[in-house]
Order: sequence, then structure tokens, then C-alpha cells
Amino acid sequence: TEPTTEPLDSINLINWTEEILPSEEAPMKQVKQKKIPDLLDDGPLNADEDLLTEEELLDGEEIDDEEEEEERDEELVLELPDEMEEDELELNGMPEAEAAPEETMNPDVFANLQPDKPTYPNTPNSFEEIGDVPAPKLPDEELPGDIELHQAEEILGLRESKEKKETLEMLLPKPNYRKAYALLQSATVQGNDKARVLLGMAHLTGEHVPYVSHNTSLALELFEEAAKSGLPSAQQMLGAMYSTGLEANSSQSKALLYYTFAALGGDALAQMALAFRYWSGISVAQSCESALKYYTLVADGVARKVGSTGAGQGVLRIRLMEEEQSPQNSPILDEDLVQYYQFLADKGDLQAQLGLGQLYLQGGRGIDRNIKLAQHYFNAAAKSGNTNAYGYLGKISMGLKEYEIALKYFKLATKDPQGQWGMGTLYYNGWGINQDYKQALSYFTAAAQQGHTEAELQLGVMSLSGIGTKKDFGTALKHFNIASKSGHVLAFYNLGMMHSEGIGVMRNCQTAAELLKNVAERGVWGNNLMDAHALYHKGFVDSALIKYLLLAEQGYEVAQTNAAFILDREETDFIQTLKYRFKRAFVNWKRAATQGFGGARLKLGDYYYYGQGTQADPVEAAEQYQLASDVDHNPQAMFNLGYMHELGIGRQQDMHLAKRYYDLAASTSLDAHVPALLANTKLQAKIHAEWLLQCYKDFTFTKLYDGIVHRVATIISTVTDTFNSIGEFLLELDNTATEEWDIYLMSILAIILGLVMAVRGHNVRNNIRADQMRQQEQQNRAAQQQNQEPAPVN
Repeated sequence: TEPTTEPLDSINLINWTEEILPSEEAPMKQVKQKKIPDLLDDGPLNADEDLLTEEELLDGEEIDDEEEEEERDEELVLELPDEMEEDELELNGMPEAEAAPEETMNPDVFANLQPDKPTYPNTPNSFEEIGDVPAPKLPDEELPGDIELHQAEEILGLRESKEKKETLEMLLPKPNYRKAYALLQSATVQGNDKARVLLGMAHLTGEHVPYVSHNTSLALELFEEAAKSGLPSAQQMLGAMYSTGLEANSSQSKALLYYTFAALGGDALAQMALAFRYWSGISVAQSCESALKYYTLVADGVARKVGSTGAGQGVLRIRLMEEEQSPQNSPILDEDLVQYYQFLADKGDLQAQLGLGQLYLQGGRGIDRNIKLAQHYFNAAAKSGNTNAYGYLGKISMGLKEYEIALKYFKLATKDPQGQWGMGTLYYNGWGINQDYKQALSYFTAAAQQGHTEAELQLGVMSLSGIGTKKDFGTALKHFNIASKSGHVLAFYNLGMMHSEGIGVMRNCQTAAELLKNVAERGVWGNNLMDAHALYHKGFVDSALIKYLLLAEQGYEVAQTNAAFILDREETDFIQTLKYRFKRAFVNWKRAATQGFGGARLKLGDYYYYGQGTQADPVEAAEQYQLASDVDHNPQAMFNLGYMHELGIGRQQDMHLAKRYYDLAASTSLDAHVPALLANTKLQAKIHAEWLLQCYKDFTFTKLYDGIVHRVATIISTVTDTFNSIGEFLLELDNTATEEWDIYLMSILAIILGLVMAVRGHNVRNNIRADQMRQQEQQNRAAQQQNQEPAPVN
């Protein structure tokens, strides 16, 4: 089909619903909605259900009936508590929801990109096979308290303000939290449920104390009141509180119920939580297709908000345990360093100007986006004629829809990849210039050859849709793979959709789910990771823990690791019971380990070894250490395996394997050299002591004379006692000192260091005396030579 010259509103985006996938519409199922608390007003849960058990949190509910498991894969089947009958769903006059429009399942993310709408016969549409997830949209009606709610959201930065906030200052004015929460309280009094949820979040996290109190019980009451009207965000928060046991008794059945209804209502965070549960098999039967369905819904929304000229929300994933081990490697830019670069930029340093401009344009590394400040530094760099600065100024102007100005900047940077990409974008969309796909393809190709990520992405879009070039799914896949290496969110999205639908590649549900999970985690809610990190370093550990626990529910591996790290270090009084604190830490360590973090596997092995949060299981501990050693090459795991082989704990006793693992640990990390050396020394001493003792046991003296026997027996008895003493000492050292080897090591090193310093000081003093004597002798010789010289003749 020949392309049309009709102007397009968006680039980088493809209408997967109408242009790439088959045009047949999947039937939408009617969904009945119900006020959630009404289903749960049947008395308290059983005592067993109130406890946060390992089986309830990790293994989920097993399904013995194969037919029931197949039915779960075909459509979402809600697991209700045992005391709840199916006919209770018909109580209270639960109204039927209207069928959701087509874009709620496969949103029109890539609208108006492609002039023709080709279809691909025989393309599998997995979503039709497993059923659609309707996300009905409620009409936007003016409700009591909406005015106060909107004003509070503007103050808190949750709604775009009419006033232009971007300034040339380093920091934006601090929000007036007192006024914001006063407005939220006023809206809550008027019955506004959205205000109740925001106020409940503030009470739950306690991050804005003293403007609002840290009161988790009040937060639970606000969420329950808001959920009575069926508000999805309130249902999602109740699901999180019941899942994590925050204030409410932990109940995975209630959590699943609330998450499911919130997800059906279109709440993105609930959809992420359900997707992660189906992906990992937490309290539900593991189903990649169901996980993919929910991740697709969230990823569609994230891709829609990225726009045509952005790379998406960057998520800075900082693990507290790694930051503690290597604080110098923290990705957060130090404020002094930023001020130093600002000083250089003000002095005319071109690289500092370009670097700061890109930093403020994209945001990240602890710096908020500030378009005005980015434009300021790019203008300063452009004064020296830098073409890269012209390209970025054109990108900013294009984002502001000032296409004529953008065209002028891009023309000044046609030799720079940023300018080439900008010219291609303008030609592709017909913004400020006549639309010309061939010219666009030429500019995109030139920019991609110089390593421009967004140009690679656009080439993939053109190859996938057949605009301006021959349609080639393999070429599109290649370009998307290159763009994904630089972390472009739309590249991940397009790759995920291609693997999901089997376009240009064999369909792979697991790969598609992982790619779309990455996209879903790049939503605006990812900013909570940095908020929690900042709260932790400010000393608000409880608030940071709550935020990490909420993010952990949505499947963020970093949040699971950090929540477990805080609980493991006893840095919070939020969870008073030691048993439950370790159990919650164990759950999060296990979920993080399942997602492939090696440090979590090591901690999981420690929990199994010492029986923290679970029953002690040395065999399972050794399995976790083995995984951490083989997959992640963790030196501590290698050392632990050597120790377990040496003593025969969880592994068959084998001195040679123990030595091998000690040597592997030493070769993997420089820090493990000294511990491995001490362990090997102890191991060799133990082996030789056992050999000598065995030799003594095998030796007999019956054929020797009595005198010789007596004499030799006396000597051997003395030697034996000595060896026995050494053996007992080694055994005692093995039982006690090995657990505190670092203390003994530090003591030995301190003694050696003291001896070295003493010897060195003695040598230095001798050298000083020798130098003094040598100088004295030279002075004496000089004096003697001067006295022996003849007197001058008059």
C-alpha cells in the first residue's frame, strides 16, 4: 500500500491493535462489580489465616484439579476464601459494568502512525485465547471536594499546575504541605474518596510529618471507607495492606480479592501486583499468559505517556546493601559535584555545559528534570557554535511544538546525530516542513550510523510498519534490539509486543512478560524508589520501609531487596515481633532471589542455615549457596560452600572440595585472599593431624623388647599427648574461632603490624645514627685538610 501524505501526530509509536495485530475483535466479557467490604463482612478470619505463613506468601494455594487450573488459564478466576460461596457475588444488587471499549484492552498507543492499516493473517493473538481484562472508564463528573482535591494535587506535584514551575534555580520552591493536607482534609469531609486515598497514603507513609500524622490505623480506615464506593486506588491500597500485614492481619485471599477488583477497575499498580503474582505463582497458579496480559495493560499506558520524542521515565535502582559496601560507587550525584560542574559551565567550559544540559533535560541520578535549566545550558554551549547543543535546542523546541524554531536549530546541526534525528523526525511527521518519508529515512539512517538511539528506534518502527521502506520484521527486530541496549523504553515495548504476538520472531511468553515488566516499572510510580531512598538516608526508616514494601508488591526487585535489608538490620521498630520481622525479610529475600539477584540468594542461604524466618535447612542453604556461586560467582557463597564441605554440613564431607572452594573464593575476590589463606592453613593442619593420628593408631610395639617398648612408648605417649592437645586445640578452634575468625585475624594482623613497625623503627634509628657518624667523619676530614694547607705567601 502506498503511504499517504496525511500528517501524523506521533512517531515511534505503532497501533498494535489495528495495524500490526489481526483486525478481529476479541469478545469482551461482562464483569460484575461489587463493593468489596460487603463481601468481607462475615466476621474475623481464622487464626491460621491471620498468620503470615511461608506457604501463604510464597507457595500460594495449590490447585489439585487439572480442569480448574486450565479454566484459570483461560480466564481470570478469583480465589475466594473458603467461607465465601460463589452465590454471594450476586448479593447487594451488584450492577453489571458496561463493556469496555476496544482500546482498554489494547490501547491505541500508536494512533495515526501508519496511513494504511495492514493485517497479518495467521498471526496468533494470545489475548483472544485467554480472555480480555476489561478496564471500564468511569465518567468524569464534578464531585464534592474536587476543587480542593485538584488544588492539593497541584501543590503535591500530582497534577500539572497552570503556573510554570520551571525556573533557573537549582531547587524548586518547597511545596506547602500544610496547605495541601488542609485541602485534602476539607475534601474528605465533603465525601471525596480520592482525597481519602491521598490522605490515607500520607498517614500510612508518614513522610510529611509534622504536616500530617503517621497513623497506619487511620490510613486503613480511610482506605476502607473509600473502597466502599468501588474506587480502584483504594482497593489497591487495601490489597497491599492485607498482603504485607501493614496494620491489618495478613490475608492473601483478601489481598488477591482487592487486587483483582482494583485491576478490573483500571488501577495500574494493582495490575502490576497481579501480574507479578501470576508471573511468580504467589497465592495463585503460575500463569505466564495472565501475567503477560496485565503487564501489557500497564505497558500500554506507560508507552502512551512517553510521547514521540522522549526515552521514558528513568528508574534509578539503588540497592542499600551494595551502597553500604561501596558508598563511593553510588549513582547519586553529589551536590558539591553538581555545583562544581555549574561553576565550570559558568566559566565557559563546553563539556560541562553540554553535560548539565543533558542531565536536566533527561533527569536522573538524583536530579529532577528542569527543561528551563537545560535550555539555559544548551544556549550557553550554542554560543560557541556547538552543533550538538543546536540539536538539543531543536529537540526542546519540538517538544514545545515550536516546529519552525526547531527546524532552524536542526538545520544548524545536520552533521550532528541529534540534528539528523531531528530533521528526520520533522520530515517523518510533516512538522514545519513538507512530509517526506524518503528524506526521513535518510536522516534516521545517518544518525543511527553514528550511534543515535532514537534514530535506531525510528528505523525499527519504519521497518515494522513499512513506511518509507520495505516492511521487514527481522530488520525491525534488529533496530529495536540495538535501541534497547541504551535503555529506551519504547524499544523494550516494541520488542515485548513482537515476542508477545510472534511477529518476526517465535512467540515467547516468558521473554515478552520480562520485557513488558521492564516497561511497566518505568512508569511515574517508579519515582517512589528514589523517594524511599531519600527518606532512608534522612533517618525516616519506617517511612522508607513502608514505601519499599508497597513497591515490592508491584514486583520491583530493588524494593524487595531493600525492604528485606532494612528488616534484616533491625533498623526499624515498625514490626515489633522478631519472628515476623525475619519472616517478612525472608519472603522478600526469596522474591528478590527468584528475580535473579545474587546477593539475595546469599542472604536466603544464610536464613536457611541459621533458621531465621523459616526452619533451619542446611541442605537448602547449600543449594542457595551453590546457585549464588555458579550463577553469580559470589565469593562469600564459595567460601561458605568450602566451610560446609569441610565440616560435612548440608554437603558430604570432602576436604579436597573444601580446598577447591576456598581457592575459588580467593581467585574471585581480592578481599577473600586472607580468609581463604587462613581457612586453607587450618584445613591443611587438620588433614596432617588426622594423618599422624591414624599412623599412631596403626603402629604396634608387641615385638619389641620390654625396655625398648617402655622407652619408645614413653616417647610416643609424650608425642601423642602433644598431638592430642594440638588436635583438641584445632577442634576447639574449629568450633569457636571459625565463627569469629575475623576478630582473630585482626588481632594477628595487628601483632604482625606492630612487629614490623618496631623492626622498621629500629632500622630507621640505626640508619640515622650511621648518617650522623658519616657526616661527622666528613666534617673532621675537612677540618684536618684545612689545617694542613700551607700559609699564603705575602
